[in-house]
Amino acid sequence: MDVIKILEEKAKTSPHKLALIFKGEGVTFSQLREYSFCLAENLKRKGIGKKDKVAIYLPNCPQYIYSYLAIWCLGATAVPLDFMLTEEELISCIAHSEAKILIAKHKESVSFVLLKEKCPELKEIITCQQKLEGYPFLEELLSDGRPTVPDVSFDEKDYAIIFYTSGTTGRPKGVLTNYRQLGAPPKGMEFFVNFKEEDIFICALPLSHLGGLVYLQNSLVYAIPVVLMERFIPLEFLKNIERFKVTIFWLVPSMYYAILQLKEFETYDLSRLRWIVSFGASNSPEALRRFNQYCPSAHLLNGWGMTETNAPTVVLPMGSKKIESVGRPAPWIEVKIFDENDKELVTGGVGEIVVRSWVITDGYYKDPETTGLTIRDGWFHTGDLGRFDEEGDLYIVGRKKEMIKVGGEIVFEPEIEAALHKHPDIAEAVVVGIPDKLRGEVPYAFIVFKEGKKVSAEDLRYFLRQHLAHFKIPHHFRPVSSLPKTRSGKFDKEQLRFKAGL
Repeated sequence: MDVIKILEEKAKTSPHKLALIFKGEGVTFSQLREYSFCLAENLKRKGIGKKDKVAIYLPNCPQYIYSYLAIWCLGATAVPLDFMLTEEELISCIAHSEAKILIAKHKESVSFVLLKEKCPELKEIITCQQKLEGYPFLEELLSDGRPTVPDVSFDEKDYAIIFYTSGTTGRPKGVLTNYRQLGAPPKGMEFFVNFKEEDIFICALPLSHLGGLVYLQNSLVYAIPVVLMERFIPLEFLKNIERFKVTIFWLVPSMYYAILQLKEFETYDLSRLRWIVSFGASNSPEALRRFNQYCPSAHLLNGWGMTETNAPTVVLPMGSKKIESVGRPAPWIEVKIFDENDKELVTGGVGEIVVRSWVITDGYYKDPETTGLTIRDGWFHTGDLGRFDEEGDLYIVGRKKEMIKVGGEIVFEPEIEAALHKHPDIAEAVVVGIPDKLRGEVPYAFIVFKEGKKVSAEDLRYFLRQHLAHFKIPHHFRPVSSLPKTRSGKFDKEQLRFKAGL
């Protein structure tokens, strides 16, 4: 993906079209080019060139986007870091990536002095949104200099991004994405769905994660404006859809549940929505169906993919009614189901989802051991369990760690969660497996009831008997006021396993 060429093209063909809307303020494609090129020139002056690492530690904001684009205009490598990372996690990732420059918003809990002490390769910190004495200020760099076209020759095998996946408190795991793979999400979207000139996105996913970055990639390639939110606030999300006449978005399932809990949900005009997608986790189709009642003209799409596969990897075809399925892969992607011995299973068999294609990561930065365990004979082993139906549509069963063995019977946590979400008084539900002396493991359910509602464990068991075999019904039901979520919006099951007494 040649970012320089794309920025030049969009500045010529759509100079006055909005590329970005943030807190009501717009940025045109012409301005996007100017800011990105100016910042690239200043980064080059500071010694950044091809293959050098530049880390970004910001909440969602336009400066995050300018930073990404400037880094790519130099053929360098962006290291996006979640703004919720602690100082210890930040040091771990920056040191591991060998980033030379950090672009960051200051936080009281993070010492820039300590970062430079602990990260020997880190030469400079550029501050953003808050000017600090002794540090270059990003907002000044955006207008300091001439927005000249960077003179860079791209190698598609060079790395454009190192994504640090969740769980970086111990050994960092940096997913590598090269410049060719940078164009994979827009290519996939073009195959799976249709874009129109008047389309508008809304992004409430973190730009530090692939789900948020995909908005930028598609906006850049197809000249589609993005309404950018600093973070996901359900009511503000609805307000922005109505205000800016949003036509397209994708979220993870827990975000749909949060929106559906709002009393005001039914009062907002969602009529401009053309299609909406659920990505990132096994989900209950009930949430999408309920949401769709208030935007009936929008296509419901379910999809699946990972950071390592440069999602979307599979998406439900437009018009399909199989909302329980995540659909089929694009022609350039192979997806199969393997058993524990890496042998392909027949149609209907449940096993690990494996993927092979040029879109698959080359591996994990400075971690040949994990790379070798995950990518075997050209197949990326996802850790997700799934099955294909007779028509070739894929169904996600859950993660390997979401498989519970109850007295020798296999139970999948997402299946129980989907059944619980059918109950009219349940807002959110998450199931984890816990040890049991008699059965080995049993399901344990955490439940958030809708406001003013409460259901007894006995009544929940009776309800679930209509949808599940008896051995799949949770042995414990724990009402909670809220469920912990990761920054990408998924339910944090590790926290919940700990709460369940593990």
